[in-house]
Amino acid sequence: MKSPTFKQKFQYWFDNYMARGTGALITALFVLSAVIIFMVAALVKITGSAPNNEGLIELAWMGLLRTLDSGTMGGDTGNFFFLMMMLIVTFGGIFVVSALIGIINNGLEDKLDQLRKGRSVVLENDHTLILGWNPQIFTILSELILSNESRKSGAIIVILADQDKIMMEDEISARIPNFKNTRIICRSGSPIDLTDLEIVSPHTARSIIILAEGEDPDTHIIKSVLAVTNNPNRRAAPYHIITQIRDLQNMDVVKMLGEKDLVQPILTNELIARVVAQTSRQSGLSIVYTELMNFGGDEIYFKQEPALSGRTYGEALLAFETSTLMGLRQSDGTIHMNPAMDTRIQSGDQIFVIAEDDDKIKLAPESQRSFDESLILSAGAELKPKPEKALILGWNLSGATIIRELDHYVAKGSLVTIVSNIQDLETQLHVEVGKLKNQKIMVQEGDIRSRALLESLQATEYDHVIVLAYSHLEQQEADAITLIALLHLRDIAERDETPFSIISEMLDLRNRELAEAAKVDDFIVSEHLISLMMAQLSENADLMDVFNDIFDPEGAEIYLKPMADYVKIEQPVNFYSVTEAARRRGETALGYRIMSESHHAEKAYGVHINPQKAERMSFSAEDKVIVIAEG
Repeated sequence: MKSPTFKQKFQYWFDNYMARGTGALITALFVLSAVIIFMVAALVKITGSAPNNEGLIELAWMGLLRTLDSGTMGGDTGNFFFLMMMLIVTFGGIFVVSALIGIINNGLEDKLDQLRKGRSVVLENDHTLILGWNPQIFTILSELILSNESRKSGAIIVILADQDKIMMEDEISARIPNFKNTRIICRSGSPIDLTDLEIVSPHTARSIIILAEGEDPDTHIIKSVLAVTNNPNRRAAPYHIITQIRDLQNMDVVKMLGEKDLVQPILTNELIARVVAQTSRQSGLSIVYTELMNFGGDEIYFKQEPALSGRTYGEALLAFETSTLMGLRQSDGTIHMNPAMDTRIQSGDQIFVIAEDDDKIKLAPESQRSFDESLILSAGAELKPKPEKALILGWNLSGATIIRELDHYVAKGSLVTIVSNIQDLETQLHVEVGKLKNQKIMVQEGDIRSRALLESLQATEYDHVIVLAYSHLEQQEADAITLIALLHLRDIAERDETPFSIISEMLDLRNRELAEAAKVDDFIVSEHLISLMMAQLSENADLMDVFNDIFDPEGAEIYLKPMADYVKIEQPVNFYSVTEAARRRGETALGYRIMSESHHAEKAYGVHINPQKAERMSFSAEDKVIVIAEG
């Protein structure tokens, strides 16, 4: 093989050196400038051409000034050789400075481009990390910003998504104009890429929220959880990960991946189905759920209260004026929402309460815990529940769960009518729903967008109408069908005096905002509630068991019952009296609903959670008390 020539070796070395980047180019120009300056200074000194017999250092300084500013040589005097040397230095300076300016400009552009791409490493601790990007992120960010208002040092939220950094920042700023004391940092990268994941410092995050993305969101979630929990650089301490899963079969996989960590997956389809079933039967329940889930008002807190040790749960219900007791968490971690009134509170137990803030959870003096015995009504005979009629328009995977959930609540002889364009749905229902105790099912095929069909179904004859989004269609197309059916139903409801609730489902959160109504009985279910729940869990992992208990049809649940069954109406009464009336029925009172405010969104549709117990007010026959009860 022929040996490379000196020219080839030099060119190869030069190419490698230039490939090192901006820093290497700037260094080379500085070295070249220094060589030219000192060579010229040495020649002038050796030839004795300096006009005032300047030394080598002085000549070098003169050369440097002419390199930086070509106009300096305009005042030079001396022999021809000296002037020529200064001219050479000046021309060299013009070349070097021009090249240097170009290189620095290109280097700055490259650096700005890198910053725009969001590839710089985040050096933060105790931050909330969000992996992924979908419309849920705006609800989650809004809630976390509200939650972090009480943090004096502020809070940091870091987002890693396979999106353009500038686009993410612009969309967040457009939807959330005020970050308050929270700083939001966006980075571009894939949440399932280990290298990209290191950019956002997951090992120092206090909680990690993973959002669903892509056509197969569960697979994306599983890969993202795996990237965190099985990371070769993982920390010794457990991670707190909150995410959502659509398919029940994937829940075990996610939990298995987080054996060393606290992974809290929310089963989205089942939760939405339970919310639809429960809210369709109780006007105002949707607002109660929203109030409990968001950070805008009162929140759920856990606290160990030594002064209550040895007291019964029933006695503890009246112990707080500005907070509302919901239940107990025993020392082994078991949650009991609305336990038996004679349950003794042990020294290791914690209470969980609704309060404005954790520092507001204070025991009221005994003298203030007064109720008016004369205003409390004794429990009468329970009315026998009547059969109910429900109309389900459309169909998806949640449908079977909704029907099973409704079967827990409705009286025997109830009817569910399903209208959809799904062929052979009746055969499918026998497999998915199973045997029902209290309901019969009727199936009819049809286009739920048809006004003629809806008129023929006599929707006003039903107690509840539920509109489900078709899961086999593209998201926007499914939401469009839901929206058209919803508009027809609203028009039908306005023309008829018979009250019936309308519960609809939207797949895209943006469509939910478009379709939002001003009536609480016209409630739109979407992943908005899931977003609220994820934000709550990221701040307090202990709430998972409470939420599971709230939405579980077994055991205690939240109900809105007639206030007239508990206390005398049209007379001033404090909430201590309402709480005592509920206690005697084995129930926990959480608040009340004023029906005269039921159409006012700014007043939360009349729903008041955790009222001050000493304040007196008069209730009407239509008003409701919000309680946790067995049924």
